[in-house]
Amino acid sequence: MAVCARLCGVGPSRGCRRRGAQREQRREGPADSEPDTDAEEERIEGARLGQGQAPDPAARAPLSLLELPPELLVQIFGSLPGTDLPSLARVCSAFRRILRTDTIWRRRCREEYGVCENLRKLEITGVSCRDVYAKRINPRVKSGRFMKILPDYEHMEYRDVYTCLLHRYRLILGLWQPDIGPYGGLLNVVVDGLFIIGWMYLPPHDPHVDDPMRFKPLFRIHLMERKSATVECMYGHKGPHNGHIQIVKKDEFSTKCNQTDHHRMSGGRQEEFRTWLREEWGRTLEDIFHEHMQELILMKFIYTSQYDNCLTYRRIYLPPSSADDLLKPGLFKGTYGSHGLEIVMLSFHGKKAKGTKITGDPNIPAGQQTVEIDLAHPIQLPDIENLRNFNELSRIVLEVQEQVRREQQQQEEEEGQGEGEGRSRQGDSQQAEQPVQRDDAGAEGTEAAGAAAAQESAPTSQPFVLPVGVISRNEDYPRTCRMCFYGTGLIAGHGFTSPERTPGIFILFDDDRFGFIWLELKSFSLYSRIKVSFQNASAPSREAFDEMLKNIQSMTT
Repeated sequence: MAVCARLCGVGPSRGCRRRGAQREQRREGPADSEPDTDAEEERIEGARLGQGQAPDPAARAPLSLLELPPELLVQIFGSLPGTDLPSLARVCSAFRRILRTDTIWRRRCREEYGVCENLRKLEITGVSCRDVYAKRINPRVKSGRFMKILPDYEHMEYRDVYTCLLHRYRLILGLWQPDIGPYGGLLNVVVDGLFIIGWMYLPPHDPHVDDPMRFKPLFRIHLMERKSATVECMYGHKGPHNGHIQIVKKDEFSTKCNQTDHHRMSGGRQEEFRTWLREEWGRTLEDIFHEHMQELILMKFIYTSQYDNCLTYRRIYLPPSSADDLLKPGLFKGTYGSHGLEIVMLSFHGKKAKGTKITGDPNIPAGQQTVEIDLAHPIQLPDIENLRNFNELSRIVLEVQEQVRREQQQQEEEEGQGEGEGRSRQGDSQQAEQPVQRDDAGAEGTEAAGAAAAQESAPTSQPFVLPVGVISRNEDYPRTCRMCFYGTGLIAGHGFTSPERTPGIFILFDDDRFGFIWLELKSFSLYSRIKVSFQNASAPSREAFDEMLKNIQSMTT
């Protein structure tokens, strides 16, 4: 603060007062005025003269920021982070007046939060958020009534948008997983125009796994008045209504609907169920002939509708990637039999790849690790004729499973032997551990080299067909694949009872699709990448991402 006061020519700085007095004395013309004895200025001036530079009054640099043109100060202040501007406004009244310039705050809204709409032209341009607003209030509203429905943006200022909306709710931007029992979900909170909107992303209708994601707004925040942000619940079919958001902590927040009667329909629960079924599954109950599937769908409706959009959300991150990954990690849509399509996060952890459920079902809830791929154990598929034989494929996978079991047992024995030798020979513990470390490193190097050699020797693509008897929800799967690996899949009874990992085979089709054959279930799951650019979803570190995986798994364990 003292430095700023010195630059702008105000405040308690001794040199500033002396220079002011000197200027006053020069204008009055007294010959016996007291010289300026600021030691720092004498040192700088002496250094200039010592280098042979004569003082040039005409080329004198400004002694204060206030001597700069106002338009230049606007550019300087506009390049500073918005969080620093309130402190700058407390320096002096001149800075405070300049910081009232809306251009500064408009730039901060655009650079920090991506706001690009012009407040003065919002009604003319017809941005997407206006369409959402109008349709959710009254589908039959006329365009001439938009000014009565929308907030008064004509007199809105970007400073209010930044301070009362964007900065206040910045902690909820990003990806979140709602706590809806075993079902979970994927929420993306973004800045959309002059709104903050929470979009719930839904998988496409079963079994069209390659179709794009569906999304619907659950809540939105905007400024109805200059100094107050309004939270509105978007759940239901009667338009926006009063809601509330509470930020519990940095990585957790909750929503509450204050008018749940807006969620009800005139036809009662039956009409609500039929409407939900068309939106969620794209069909009617009569179109679903499988009795078990009907029970699962009805159970999900009863369970999820009881929350009435009063939910708690926990932050999730997109998985970090590296150049050594088999394919780019990220979010995928996957087929899960009668449960429909679910969202899975694929991440890489050294020699392992993990698929974590973001949405789940009563058997394997959201947050659990649905598949695990052992990248150190590739599998060479038989020729296309033998591949049709399920018993032949099962024999190959079970052989690899036995090999993995023996390697794990051997590693445990070596670790136990090393610990025993370390306890019996404490004086030579370091020397006793070195051979074990070299053996482990050698084993890892051998496995990595074997996997790399298998990848290099494998053809770029090979024919693929599902064995006879393997059930698939989607028959439109790729008929060629790049490579396969041994893996395990998690299965459990209803209510996540008796969970166990069973052997399977991971099939990489291309950069955006992979599959998994569950041997015990004789079932095939096809996964397709979610091609959506999510903002504010990157993990700050690898450790933060791993901690996030542990947290969402512990919620349902």
